[in-house]
Amino acid sequence: MGVTYKYFGAPDGATAARVPISMRPEELGGDELGMNGMFTKIKPETMAAMVLTGIEGIPLNKVPPLELVVLHPDYAVVKLPMTVVDPLRGIGEEAVGAAAFIWSTVPDRGGPRDAFNVYQLLHEWQDFSHRLHEAGHQPYCLVWP
Repeated sequence: MGVTYKYFGAPDGATAARVPISMRPEELGGDELGMNGMFTKIKPETMAAMVLTGIEGIPLNKVPPLELVVLHPDYAVVKLPMTVVDPLRGIGEEAVGAAAFIWSTVPDRGGPRDAFNVYQLLHEWQDFSHRLHEAGHQPYCLVWP
């Protein structure tokens, strides 16, 4: 089955922490966690590494850790650094393609390996970063076991 990750925006950690215990991905239909969030099977650590390694050129071992907001037996909420979404707002198609190729060649890392899959994922992440910026929100991730 695997883990599901729901990326969403919130103005602050207190707002992000108010996640109903019973919420499951299939029950989230509206804006309970902010409109236009995104579901994926990709871990937040991997998303951070993809952007920072592929676009910013930061070595994999220098990717900053995520901040734990809530740890509950049924779920966790983590905050991603803005450096994981900000770089995507100012780049074009060519840079997204180059970042996807770079990430697909990085040895010893998790996540998607096919450059085209990475490219599609980075495009989704780019759209997400624009929505976060427009709303003035920080990026968070809700994780279910």
